[in-house]
Amino acid sequence: MNYNFRQIEAKWQQYWTKNQTFRVENNSDKPKFYALSMFPYPSGAGLHVGHPLGYIACDIYARYKRHKGYNVLHPMGYDSFGLPAEQYAIQTGQHPAITTETNIKRYREQLDQLGFSFDWSREVRTSNPRYYKWTQWVFIQLFNSWYNNQTDKAEPIERLIAIFEKEGNKNVNASCDDDTPVFLASEWNTFSEKRKQQVLLKYRLTYLADAEVNWCPALGTVLANDEIVNDVSERGGHPVIRKKMTQWMMRITAYAQRLLDGLDTIDWPQPLKDSQTNWIGRSEGASATFKVIPTAPSNRESHQIEVFTTRPDTIFGASFMTLAPEHELVAKITTPAQKSEIDAYVEATSKRSERERMADVKTISGAFTGAYAEHPFTKAPIPIWIGDYVLANYGTGAVMAVPCGDQRDYDFAKHFDIDIPNIFDGVDISEEAFADKANTIIANSDFLNGLRHKEATRKVIDELEKIGQGQGKINYRLRDAVFSRQRYWGEPFPVYYDADGMPQMIAEGHLPLELPEVEKYLPTETGEPPLGNAAHWAWNAEANTVVANELIDHKTVFPLELNTMPGWAGSSQYFNRYMDPHNEEAIYSREAIDYWQDVDLYIGGSEHATGHLLYSRFWQKFLFDRGVAPKDEFAKKLINQGMITGTSAFVYKDAAQNKVYSKGLINGKHVNPIHADVSLIDSSDELDVEAFKKWRPDLSKAEFILENGKYIVGREIEKMSKSKYNVVNPDQICEDYGADSLRLYEMFLGPLEQSKPWNTAGITGVHGFLKKLWKLYFTVDDSEPTPDNLKTLHKTIKKVEEDIEHFSFNTSVSTFMICVNELTAQKCTSKAILEPLAILVSPYAPHIAEELWEMMGHTGSIANVPFPKLEGKYLVESTKAYPISFNGKMRFKMELPLDMAKSDIEAAVMAHEQTAKYLDGRTPKKVIVVPGKIVNVVG
Repeated sequence: MNYNFRQIEAKWQQYWTKNQTFRVENNSDKPKFYALSMFPYPSGAGLHVGHPLGYIACDIYARYKRHKGYNVLHPMGYDSFGLPAEQYAIQTGQHPAITTETNIKRYREQLDQLGFSFDWSREVRTSNPRYYKWTQWVFIQLFNSWYNNQTDKAEPIERLIAIFEKEGNKNVNASCDDDTPVFLASEWNTFSEKRKQQVLLKYRLTYLADAEVNWCPALGTVLANDEIVNDVSERGGHPVIRKKMTQWMMRITAYAQRLLDGLDTIDWPQPLKDSQTNWIGRSEGASATFKVIPTAPSNRESHQIEVFTTRPDTIFGASFMTLAPEHELVAKITTPAQKSEIDAYVEATSKRSERERMADVKTISGAFTGAYAEHPFTKAPIPIWIGDYVLANYGTGAVMAVPCGDQRDYDFAKHFDIDIPNIFDGVDISEEAFADKANTIIANSDFLNGLRHKEATRKVIDELEKIGQGQGKINYRLRDAVFSRQRYWGEPFPVYYDADGMPQMIAEGHLPLELPEVEKYLPTETGEPPLGNAAHWAWNAEANTVVANELIDHKTVFPLELNTMPGWAGSSQYFNRYMDPHNEEAIYSREAIDYWQDVDLYIGGSEHATGHLLYSRFWQKFLFDRGVAPKDEFAKKLINQGMITGTSAFVYKDAAQNKVYSKGLINGKHVNPIHADVSLIDSSDELDVEAFKKWRPDLSKAEFILENGKYIVGREIEKMSKSKYNVVNPDQICEDYGADSLRLYEMFLGPLEQSKPWNTAGITGVHGFLKKLWKLYFTVDDSEPTPDNLKTLHKTIKKVEEDIEHFSFNTSVSTFMICVNELTAQKCTSKAILEPLAILVSPYAPHIAEELWEMMGHTGSIANVPFPKLEGKYLVESTKAYPISFNGKMRFKMELPLDMAKSDIEAAVMAHEQTAKYLDGRTPKKVIVVPGKIVNVVG
């Protein structure tokens, strides 16, 4: 009876589908457990063996929890909007919906063959209108909300309007735009409707604003920071520039402190928490306002520059100011004489990403605006420069430069020969000396009269407040999130623009607003986003329907928003929608959300730390504030799985000649390593040269220099990637070894959180183990288990349970191997041992476990059978294998009861035939017995 894994796996996959084995209800007497893997973007390349790592781990834990009596929610879906499908549509003309559907079908086939216990009845797709209806709904709730700093939560916008009508906004403590005007109730009540809407936009949690964005001209869209790699677009490698555009924004900054505080309440990896903490960037200090000195008597326009500093006590060391090149005041204060230089510098800087500018600590560049600001206290004129080491989206986009207290300020001042105050000699400007330098500044200031740091800081803040030019402040690096994309393949905004050009929300009862058909996926000739190509993209506000653009009259028919939402929109609440995915009346019912509450285990990549995982926490807290979600954190525990790396292969081409050298022949030669497809290389690292030449026609005429008649490639561990040609397809692994072998091997490679290299040759050991497990069940009977059988079983139960609870799946696989070896040696056939062993193996290798369970006479799935109970009595040692030594040299062992008296141990040893052999007729001088340890016969 051979182990026919192909037949077995196909059989049980069909069984699970037909019987909906893993379908779960929203109510149960069982305790709930919600296990979730981050859903994938379905790319055209399909899965490689690195992708399922986290899915397998999550599936093991979900199956284990079912065995433990939990009602387990373990769903899967697809993050199916995005730029790759749109770019493919641009290149081929094929609609993104078609390619997305094709890719999803491929992913589903691959996921199914790996035996995951997903409840596919709950599948969601972010590009499905029935799903993104609720993404649009959340957007509307955000638009109709403001953040009340006094209650520290989001509240309905109607409540804010009521306050305005009664008392104006002077006493409103809210998260709002910095330039929000102060007005009385009498003024509010006389505002036009347009003016009221403009004011409310300064408070809404999603709003329109001019923002500095990462603009990619080649892709015709804004990119998020995580969509840019090495200062070019991740997709296509196109240049990215900084540009100001009117965008929809999310006021995530309102939640900055709560996002920080919430990290203390969740069991997430510390490096990921650190990433979010640094991204949010909380700092305490003061804001100070420097008045710009008019450049001419005729120029009476007054401007002020606000700076934030964590060391306000160093304000007397400020000898110049630096603005970000994108700062809104640059164009207003630059003198005519400096305009050309400033314009050129701003243009050059726009081609550098914020990430590049932050990382570049060596390059010193800038330009003088020709303008000066007045020091708040000394009233001395301070030159205003611009420099790309200051970022518009960090702090206020302006710094008071203290060259004797900051390395970059010092380097900038020295480079441009800007005055450095003589209160410090500028020789030692190391960070370690900063506190001393600051105290030197203080000590040399009559104003601060030698106060120490804390007292001086407090006095500066008090004096700034007295003169109305500053105050104590907590600042965050976090900036409001840009929520617009100039793309086609994304969620449409449920927004139209009225006769005043103000945004209006489509009524919730008329959602979803579905993505229209377009002929072209590129921006229009006039630069509008791709939706500008739609002929039917106007909103009839009376009929509440989409109509032809030609009907727009700005009375009853209005233009719709042309931007679409970013990729992270659909992933920001998908975990909640899984709880009640078919609900057409609400995002989810109270019954469903009250039962499932939150995600108990979330597994996914650390690369989403400051993208999806931060935005999702923001949306969850908002939905909690508005009474929609029951928890303000969506996932109790998060695990970042490590990466499975690939073993890349290289051939070595001579840099000057058309020759390609085998690895052992490259010493001393100037060669260029070229990736080779790993499918063209055997287990001995030998390249199929003819196949390689067909794969790389440009090298078809090259001379391949062999060693011992073979071409041996070089090897290097790299990220598994299609571009590096080191991808291993799971389909082939499943065909050759089976899904259970793949699942076990991926876990066996090493700890879940660590990166580990893939080596296909290694899977044969795991496959051999499954064959050995299979043979163990050839004969199963009702015989009584031996003490050794029971000991082996229960130490396995103990170890596997501990390993799963601690997510140490790699050591569980080793434990299974030891167990099967021991039971094989014991010639175990007892059903009382082999039944629980099949259950233990089931989470890891579910197909073979199901088959073994059926072979032992059971009907139905093993999936919900209770987990074996550990009985500690079988692990209690009742005997001891005593080492028996003669004159200190161990000669043999004796198995004796642990509770045996010393005299009885001595008698048993002296009676043993081996003792007589080693004494050889001699009478021992003494016998030393250490109970539970050793026996030494001294002759």
